[in-house]
Amino acid sequence: MNFQWPISEPDALQGAAKTSDPAQRGNDFAHRVVTWQLRAGRHDLPWQASANRDGVANPYHVWLSEIMLQQTQVATVVAYFQRFLEHFANVQALAKAEQSEVLAQWSGLGYYARARNLHRAAQQLVHDYGAAFPTTQAAWQALPGVGRSTAAAITSFCFGERAAILDGNVKRVLTRHFGVQGFPGEKKIETQLWQLAESLLPSANEMPAYTQGLMDLGATLCRRSKPLCGECPLRATCVAHRDGLTAQLPSPRPRMATPTRSATLLLPWQNGKVWLQRRPPNGLWGGLLAPLQLDAEDAQDAKIQAFLLRHHWQIGRQYALPSFRHAFTHFTLLAKVRVCEVLKPAPDAENAALGEWVDPYHLHNLPLPTPIRRMLHGLSRSVHCG
Repeated sequence: MNFQWPISEPDALQGAAKTSDPAQRGNDFAHRVVTWQLRAGRHDLPWQASANRDGVANPYHVWLSEIMLQQTQVATVVAYFQRFLEHFANVQALAKAEQSEVLAQWSGLGYYARARNLHRAAQQLVHDYGAAFPTTQAAWQALPGVGRSTAAAITSFCFGERAAILDGNVKRVLTRHFGVQGFPGEKKIETQLWQLAESLLPSANEMPAYTQGLMDLGATLCRRSKPLCGECPLRATCVAHRDGLTAQLPSPRPRMATPTRSATLLLPWQNGKVWLQRRPPNGLWGGLLAPLQLDAEDAQDAKIQAFLLRHHWQIGRQYALPSFRHAFTHFTLLAKVRVCEVLKPAPDAENAALGEWVDPYHLHNLPLPTPIRRMLHGLSRSVHCG
């Protein structure tokens, strides 16, 4: 094996993690990860169960699982993965589906751009590849929503390509083992970690076990808090374990104040149903059903009345529901909620393209954001909708 170690190693790589021979270090690191994974790693995940007799993973299942696992833990993903496959058994079924159907099965997982990109990528795979799957990292990266690490995971699992992954779990393993100081999301540190990850790759036939082993180590042993160092196959050369730095590494993101945005959510209501707007395809809650939304400065009674009249509704009584907070990645939404009785709705055809009337008692298979689904469950118990 020919390991290409960077000429100038990161200054943060210290002590026990260094050897005089970078190739030997890579061999040793990868061998311990592979040996441990085969003996003690995870082998019963649902996307692993679909491997063929030769142990080759199903690219559709691996791709779907990798997209779902972005920003989401395995314990949450398993049920969504299985339900998603019940509706879209293969890439052709996913490509043919309406986006609203895809979003409905994704509802609750959050980060809905993942689902929209998954759908677009499926259509591209069917159109450009005849529903076959590309075998290289570069080809996968050309698809919507597939980044460098995700593409590498797919091709290493399914095609044995020697391509490095660098998700959150792997960053934690590498920063602790090699003592890399600095926030891993910073460009300079991330570049160093990519160089390090690429230098450690084993031979192609070991790539599936090695890639899964890194993921398993980060998820089950090298955890964010209370890591199980005594069970780790890398502890003998781990800088963080040796120097008592497991609580400090990876270095945390520099603290930044998270802004709060205020809004009023309007729920037109008639005969036990509420009207939800179909959000634009991009942006917050893109493509999902959600209440009409006014910014805080537009939420006076007169402006609310004018806003609703633009939908040609005659409005009667109005009720306030409890406010709620919901944290997004870059801000926190503080939402006031107002239910507005519709005395005379516009003809269905007039607003059908903009949204739809839904029954709060029957939300199954509707593409709803999680906080809106919770709010509507609460509304279904309210006397106002009875």
